[in-house]
Amino acid sequence: MTKSLNIAVIGLGFIGLPLSLSYARKGANVVGIDVSEPLIRDINQGISHHLEYFEGKSLADILKDQLAAGRFKATTSYEEAASQVNNYIITVGIPVKNGDPEMRYLTAACESLVGVLKKGDTVILRSTVIPGSTEDLVKPLLEKSGLKAGEDFYLAYASERIAEGRAFEEFINMPLAMGGINEESAKRAHEVLTFVTEAEVTISDIKVVETSKVIENVQRDVNIAMVQQFARFAEKAGIDTFELIRVANTHKRVNLLTPGPGVGGYCLPNALYYLLPKAKEIGVNLDLLETARQINDSVPRILVNMVGEKLSEAGKTLAGSKVAVLGLAMKDFSNDDRISPPHHLVQLLEEAGAHVAAYDPAVPARYPYKVDSLGDAVSGADALIYVTVQEEFLEIDWDEVLGKMNQNPVLVDGKNRIPRSISEKAVLIRI
Repeated sequence: MTKSLNIAVIGLGFIGLPLSLSYARKGANVVGIDVSEPLIRDINQGISHHLEYFEGKSLADILKDQLAAGRFKATTSYEEAASQVNNYIITVGIPVKNGDPEMRYLTAACESLVGVLKKGDTVILRSTVIPGSTEDLVKPLLEKSGLKAGEDFYLAYASERIAEGRAFEEFINMPLAMGGINEESAKRAHEVLTFVTEAEVTISDIKVVETSKVIENVQRDVNIAMVQQFARFAEKAGIDTFELIRVANTHKRVNLLTPGPGVGGYCLPNALYYLLPKAKEIGVNLDLLETARQINDSVPRILVNMVGEKLSEAGKTLAGSKVAVLGLAMKDFSNDDRISPPHHLVQLLEEAGAHVAAYDPAVPARYPYKVDSLGDAVSGADALIYVTVQEEFLEIDWDEVLGKMNQNPVLVDGKNRIPRSISEKAVLIRI
């Protein structure tokens, strides 16, 4: 017997759209809500640039299937959604500007939901937030409807733990943590969440779950900052950084991540800033975590300095040189370039006077420094910085690339992907 659930997902970004389709695939009737009319138009036409795949199908193909089956549609209208659903999952982003989380998108979503909230509805927040936000911000906003949380409607928080590129798989198989404002809220949210999630579900206090989600991201930020410092040590000591990490990770209790051009995306760079407001409020010092964030933010400048030094040794200057940047996405095999270190890298290169040609076939956004082919990027370049892996980059003919670059080129390998033999023909830096 096919299960049935009527649900709206608020926010149709990198999390909300695959989550919506995960519910639709399981037989739910799903309405996706977003404020962007162009995005809604594209989605309802089956258009998506997400690089998500599941069971041999792309997200765009899954989207078309669910639209055709009538199990999913997208809208900007909360009223339209409310006439069809009695469950809501909020997945809107909390951007960080100058170190301060901007809660206005979450606030706006709640204020829109207030006008349509009905008795018996269940609302689950799945955005990464400042600990305490569910009870201190969302609950009072929704209670402006005149309905009481935990009695007239049900409110819960569940952490979102998926990695882009594995969303469908992880929505099903990633262990989930959640909490409700009371027992009935937790019970109803658990029923909604386990419609898709088949993995273990841990139920705890809401603030514990909210804080756990932030700490899960911060620990990765700290781990990466640590290996960035190991990488600087290895460079000066004449040690291969990636081999160093590989050997260290043979220890069963060691799990070092790999260094790269910095830490990007919506989750890891923002995580500390979701924690800091509460830490300051209760008078707790987070110096170690702040230092880790500063280390990761400094990596693009370190790469620029490396390139400048090696060009100088070759009798060139960074100012006036052409630098090819391979990859603009925030991580490998992604089209998400939000808060992406390569953009910061490009900015620093241009400030130093370099002419930058960046190429990323997966990122649909246009930028003045973005070119349309690998050939355009490397032709006449004095240096190349490889910062993000995409499928096309796996087949690069590096001898052909060198043939298109200027004499005595400098190559910076941030992904351990350029053959070591290239060092016989060019200056190769492996970070």
